[in-house]
Amino acid sequence: MGAIIFPYRYASSRGESGRARAARSARSSRAPTDGIKDYDLFSFDATDLSWEAEDAVIQAAKPAFAGLPAEVEIRNEARVHLWYEEKFGTPCPAHTSTEDAIDSFAATTCCLGIRLEPGGRWRVYAPHGLSDVFNLVVRPNAVLAPRSVYEAKAGRWRRQWPELTVLPWPSAAT
Repeated sequence: MGAIIFPYRYASSRGESGRARAARSARSSRAPTDGIKDYDLFSFDATDLSWEAEDAVIQAAKPAFAGLPAEVEIRNEARVHLWYEEKFGTPCPAHTSTEDAIDSFAATTCCLGIRLEPGGRWRVYAPHGLSDVFNLVVRPNAVLAPRSVYEAKAGRWRRQWPELTVLPWPSAAT
């Protein structure tokens, strides 16, 4: 696979990171790829917020991911505020960085990104730590996503991994 350059890139997922799913599957004696339908690559480029600019990056990257067993979605987190309210029913302030976007995901296990730094070192960004990932806990992160989004995702994950402990949405954050 050739190199693709994304500014401030992370592999993550707004739904839940593939890394979290892989860890959960491994802890549940399943194949690490079990339950992974897609991977997200996040960039942050506020210099051009047009769909055309984002789509140009998506199209340029498609050949690099052809043939993978899961879909790869590329998103510019600088653009999220342009479509979030229409999709999820709540306004989203413009993110200031990829990390800022990751901080707002619906569950602590979603708030996880990994990227390859210059020099070949991996950087893990996990503002809530990794204990929920490894202890099979789904905990709400009531920063941006509506309760209905968290509950739908948590319900789907619990059907796939019945051994999960799914914590309720905080009553003060309804």
